[in-house]
Amino acid sequence: MTDSPGKEPEKTPEQSAGEHPDNESATKPDSRTGARPGARAGQKSRPGPEQKPRQRSGQRSGFRPGQKSGSRDGSGGARERRSDSIEKPKGPEYIEQTVHVNRVAKVVKGGRRFSFNAIVAVGDGMGKVGIGLGKANEITDAIRKAGEAAKRSMVRIPLHGGTIPFEVKGKYGAGYVILKPASPGTGVIAGGPVRAVMESAGIRDILAKSLGSNNPHNMIKAAMKGLEQLESAKEVARRRGISISKLFGIEGGSHGKETKTDAGEEPDRK
Repeated sequence: MTDSPGKEPEKTPEQSAGEHPDNESATKPDSRTGARPGARAGQKSRPGPEQKPRQRSGQRSGFRPGQKSGSRDGSGGARERRSDSIEKPKGPEYIEQTVHVNRVAKVVKGGRRFSFNAIVAVGDGMGKVGIGLGKANEITDAIRKAGEAAKRSMVRIPLHGGTIPFEVKGKYGAGYVILKPASPGTGVIAGGPVRAVMESAGIRDILAKSLGSNNPHNMIKAAMKGLEQLESAKEVARRRGISISKLFGIEGGSHGKETKTDAGEEPDRK
């Protein structure tokens, strides 16, 4: 039979299935894997002309190695914290010496309970020194508390070079300590607790002798009592109401000298 001139020829089912829009995926490659239909398992397929290479995770388009994040030219990266760039002012550095650590046992029902007390001397090495006592159940806590107490009780000691201005005697309880100035190069002639106080205060030359109890608590407190008695020349002159030169006998060259007159001659009286 011949087809009529006004009608289109009928298509077979195979031809109509190939032109259906749902069957376009049968010929196009997979956008995720790039594999074409009908490819064997494990076989790599080349990317088609329409497929672009995948970017790594976290990588942006136009990213160059060595470029800071934040801008294209690398000038606007993450701002650094100002607190890191600005150095915080540090406090003064102190010389801290542990003089003595004592263990105390308290007897309780279940046994013995131990605690500790420590004596610490703290100074800046330039005439400022203090001592403190700390108590705690741990040695480190006792030393820390003693150091804090010593910093709160610091006093200024007047120095004459590397030694003390004059001799002093300190007494506390049964402790009795004598402190004498020494010439340069003598060193710190002291022992135990007194030496720790002198080195913390910055005294380089001194003679010290303990004539009383050897208990470190009494010795170190007696030494502090003696140092607190020291006065500078300015303080003494101000307290007495005179000048420093007069304090040392420099003013008035005729001080202590008597004027002599010729024998038999009387001074003129007008």
